[in-house]
Amino acid sequence: MNSNEILSIKQRFGIIGNSPQLNHAIQVAAQVAPTDMTVLITGESGSGKESFSKIIHQLSPRKHGKFIAINCGAIPEGTIDSELFGHEKGSFTGAYDARKGYFEGTDGGTIFLDEIGEMPMSTQARLLRVLENGEFIKVGSSKVQKTDVRVVAATNVDLLNAVDKGKFREDLYYRLSTVPISVPPLRNRGTDIDLLFRKFASDFAEKYRVESIKLDDEAKNILLRYSFPGNIRQLKNLVEQISALEMERHVSSETLVKYLPQNRSSLPALYKAHDGQGGDSLSERDLLYKVLFDMKKDMTELKKLVHDILESGDLSDKTISDHPNLFRNIDEDSHALLSDQAEKQVNESYYLEPKPIADDYDYEEDKVEDITHEMEDESLSIEKKEQELIIKALKKNNNKRKYAARDLGISERTLYRKIKQYEIE
Repeated sequence: MNSNEILSIKQRFGIIGNSPQLNHAIQVAAQVAPTDMTVLITGESGSGKESFSKIIHQLSPRKHGKFIAINCGAIPEGTIDSELFGHEKGSFTGAYDARKGYFEGTDGGTIFLDEIGEMPMSTQARLLRVLENGEFIKVGSSKVQKTDVRVVAATNVDLLNAVDKGKFREDLYYRLSTVPISVPPLRNRGTDIDLLFRKFASDFAEKYRVESIKLDDEAKNILLRYSFPGNIRQLKNLVEQISALEMERHVSSETLVKYLPQNRSSLPALYKAHDGQGGDSLSERDLLYKVLFDMKKDMTELKKLVHDILESGDLSDKTISDHPNLFRNIDEDSHALLSDQAEKQVNESYYLEPKPIADDYDYEEDKVEDITHEMEDESLSIEKKEQELIIKALKKNNNKRKYAARDLGISERTLYRKIKQYEIE
């Protein structure tokens, strides 16, 4: 494919740039488009992977069929099977009607599966069957259906690394990556950054009906040296901000720097697992599991220690040496515990104002006598308390049950039943 053909594709699909990596990716996409081979597009988020999926579809014999782009990371795990393959009526709660999935509705067209690395493992197995045989089964159905769909997948993660960690099927990876296309990040495209800046500046000037912004030489150099972790999406947002907020249309380096995110190196680094296998950062859940496992191990060892002590009858030096983990740093831990307890006592201490006691008041004798008597007579039986209240109410009202029932807050019939139950005379 010559340069004129590549230029024609760029103009048709609105792709700006002249970097060799970009031109190579466009060339591969154009060459593979007439076939039905599965394509895997890799690149960072915001680098323009969806544009390449449109190139493949529009230059293929399926260009008159449907094209649908699906973000696998945006669909909940519980509904992604239904979204992709459809479901039958009553197959799950809320399935009031049968529904066609994307693979059935896009028969004869192209499906672009973005963020394929976020797809659940169960759905990956279903997708593999579609790619191999063109067959799928709706959720809640036992009938095998056929579909003729071309799949173009994209991801911003290393799928081979995900395969090693068991998060992505190896067979699906090799089935998807029949033809790999790598989209370069914006920082590797050199002067394409300036071209894209001018294109976005022109578009937003027309949108907001203002003069297009321009960079001076120093600002341009800063722009070209910036890493752009958000790629084209970040650059577009940057240009829109400046176009809308700045009154001066000639942007200096000082003005540009205000809109560029500052270096995030001051942020605390996440703890990385140094297992030699490129492990992920430990999440809060992983740390909690580790603590619980350590506690379980210590409890098991403690049980064994207690069992040994009960059998032998003493805590010998050998017993201590057999359980070193239980006794490590015990002196430091005990000292820390005592310090914490002392501090807690100081913090929680309180003072009461002493009350004057009369000289003729025999405090000690009265206190002991009364409390002992109350504790002896105290009863927590509900039936006994109920019986006592009924007797008091009857005495108060001279055995007139009507008024006694009113004082107790019950009906006369209930009172009669209670009197009979407790055999009250």
